[in-house]
Amino acid sequence: MARISSGRTGNRAEVDRCSPARSAHGTRAVSPDAAFDAATRAAITDADLAAAAVKALHEELAAYPKPGLVSPIDSGSHADMDFDLMRRSADALAEPFEAIAAAGREGKSFEGALKPLGVQAERRMLAATGGVNTHRGAIFAMGMMVAAIAHVTARREDVSPDLVRTTLRGEWGAALEAHAADGKIGDSHGAIVRRATGHDGARREAALGFPSIFDVALPAYSTALRAGLDGNTASVQTLFTLMEAVEDTTVLYRGGLDGSGFVRHAARAFLEQGGCYEKSWKTRAEQVHRDFVARNLSAGGSADLLAVTILLFSRCSVGCQADRATHEAWYAGRHRKVRFEGCRSDPGDQAPSAYQR
Repeated sequence: MARISSGRTGNRAEVDRCSPARSAHGTRAVSPDAAFDAATRAAITDADLAAAAVKALHEELAAYPKPGLVSPIDSGSHADMDFDLMRRSADALAEPFEAIAAAGREGKSFEGALKPLGVQAERRMLAATGGVNTHRGAIFAMGMMVAAIAHVTARREDVSPDLVRTTLRGEWGAALEAHAADGKIGDSHGAIVRRATGHDGARREAALGFPSIFDVALPAYSTALRAGLDGNTASVQTLFTLMEAVEDTTVLYRGGLDGSGFVRHAARAFLEQGGCYEKSWKTRAEQVHRDFVARNLSAGGSADLLAVTILLFSRCSVGCQADRATHEAWYAGRHRKVRFEGCRSDPGDQAPSAYQR
């Protein structure tokens, strides 16, 4: 997926005010007198939201089969990544997401706070992975969704997808539009794709309020769970729905326009044959996975959007009516069954920061 590119580093004081306070032992430093004050409650909420974001990344990672993507079974088309590396990367983002939640809750600006906090999150990711770009696109998309959910949660008890979407556009829409307009500048994979093909990817998605999440992925995911599919199957169904609908800049970077056409055609064919609602779905999805690996294709941008969809579903108290108990039971069971099979880690992707021009 297209990545965020940079501009100014932002106001250091504004960023520091959004970073969670920690004690020498890594836990939050809270005095007894402050234990139940509003600031402490807000910080606990920020930490909970950040944990939910990391959990969503884990859920996307655990799903199988995902064409060309890393899973507990194999590394797909990613010779430089494996399941264990991706888990470490996701875990490393808990504190950065907490800081982003605090910034979003307070309505801090994109340029002055959210973007520089995103840079910090990228650095944390690269430190955890030895320089491998595992979650750069997810940091942008997930970070913006965390900020918007935090902003709504601080003001309303009933968090709905519509409120989150309206907040994204109302609080940061203009800045994200400007960010999208600068999309061809820089040496990131997304910028290279934009110059070559004119496709905007995540920048334009964010500026429009993530229509692929709200209009495509969330309905697909909620419908799948409501129909009785477990969390893994609902995730795969949603991923294929996104692959058919989204111009994924990860695919475009790896395979060009021909690769993009192949991905969308494969996803459409899978869905037209019944998708994950048809009993042989897994066999067909595994064949698509093998076809992607043979062509070195990976729908990484769609995977990022799937993870953000899982987060949004988990945090909305209204507007997502599917059975969360079924979803949670799947996640708990899948988490216990994880195995590391045939994975290896090669030298990492040294692409420039998604925030730098």
